[in-house]
Amino acid sequence: MSPTEQVEIESKYDVDEHATLPALHELPGVASVAQPVELQLEAVYFDTAAFDLAAAKVTLRRRTGGEDDGWHVKLPISSGERLEIRHPLGRAVRKVPIQVVRTVRVHVRDHELVPVVTLATRRIVHRLLDADGEVLAEVSDDEVTSTVDGATESWREWEVELVNGEQELLEAATPLLLAAGASPASGPSKLARALGDRVPAPDSWELPAKPVTADLFHAYAAAQVQAIYLRDPEVRRDLPDSVHKMRVATRRLRSALATYRPVVDREAGDLIRAELKWFAGELGGARDAEVLREHLDTAVDAQPVELVMGRVAGTIDDHLRRVYKAARVQALAALESERYFRLLDTLDELLTEPPLTEESPRKAAKQLPELLKHDWKRMRKAVRRMERAEGTAERDHGLHEVRKGAKRLRYAAESAEPVLGAEATELAAVAEQVQEVLGDHQDSVVARDLLRQLAVQVHLDGGNAFTFGRLHAAQEQRGETSYWQFLELWPTLHVG
Repeated sequence: MSPTEQVEIESKYDVDEHATLPALHELPGVASVAQPVELQLEAVYFDTAAFDLAAAKVTLRRRTGGEDDGWHVKLPISSGERLEIRHPLGRAVRKVPIQVVRTVRVHVRDHELVPVVTLATRRIVHRLLDADGEVLAEVSDDEVTSTVDGATESWREWEVELVNGEQELLEAATPLLLAAGASPASGPSKLARALGDRVPAPDSWELPAKPVTADLFHAYAAAQVQAIYLRDPEVRRDLPDSVHKMRVATRRLRSALATYRPVVDREAGDLIRAELKWFAGELGGARDAEVLREHLDTAVDAQPVELVMGRVAGTIDDHLRRVYKAARVQALAALESERYFRLLDTLDELLTEPPLTEESPRKAAKQLPELLKHDWKRMRKAVRRMERAEGTAERDHGLHEVRKGAKRLRYAAESAEPVLGAEATELAAVAEQVQEVLGDHQDSVVARDLLRQLAVQVHLDGGNAFTFGRLHAAQEQRGETSYWQFLELWPTLHVG
């Protein structure tokens, strides 16, 4: 049985033993309240010895006794919202099933998951119904007993969870329940309350009002590391565009480590860059096949019907599906590798103890223009090498290197926006235009190579390769168009 997912939107309230639920049918949209249902729930929560999941506000539990028995993982989305992923209960009791572990792997890595809290809950559920009998929300009256390291604690709480209702209902419930004697919950979850101060406080850091250059690096690096952690579970669940977003985060971080070399220890930074490059490469095959398949599918559809000879779209699709499947296996293997876990450990250290140089800190407003100028000059050198290229293949390679330079300049400008403002924003926008134009060019190079391979194979199999030739020619034209667009854009991209 496959796991299921749902977004959990709820509000929690602390109440004493004497509080009585108010008339819930007064809430907006509620026509009636179903007869209450009593449940006896038991939930065993798992975490590492260092409480890595709790620190990341992630919960993993094995629940029995209710209508949703199973292994539940809850990932934070925003305030008051969490994504709940449910796996079948299975036979495992003391050991978390591997498919569940993978959901939280980015936080626990290769550390053992052990039971840390047991919650026994007597729950009385009141379902709020609309005029058609549809459940809008569930109001739960919970009497909870937690057991942690042999010590027990008991409390009572109310919980309002939307089912098919709107946010308006949740908002209206708050004053009604507060008037009945409730108070806002002292913690975000039962688990958080049970663990108390056992969970280490998260590191807090904010960009100073007058930052030095290292502060800008720290802020930008932190955003990319958090993006990597956020995308890991999405890549594992094969969500659309997740691989692309994760690769972009690794590229941005690699770029920042290069741009900010004057303030980041080069040896340490280059080691991280090498590991990020390895990881992005492990993800790359799946993303490249995905993009190419989408583009060529559109290209075939654009051909006149009478000029599509043979099973063209099917041949392309079959090949790229196989490539994607193999590449995804490779990507998932990388996500389960010790090398990846140690990379994540290194990224943690990058934020808690950045490998900064010992030179005197300089104000970001003065040093950032120098860093941007350096990246622009680096890109200009790549352009000049491309201009001296002999032959199409060498020019194509040169344009690919220019594109890399444009990306680095764009990311550097984006990182500088908190200090340089509109100047950096405008630079980033032009660099992005160049990057996208040259991205089209590189895509055309990759597409041409594949189309030639497939045309040869179709010919050898006795088929008609005519349409593959037309598609190849269209990709050549696409590449030339991108090249001339770049030549028009390049003079508009300058620093200082």
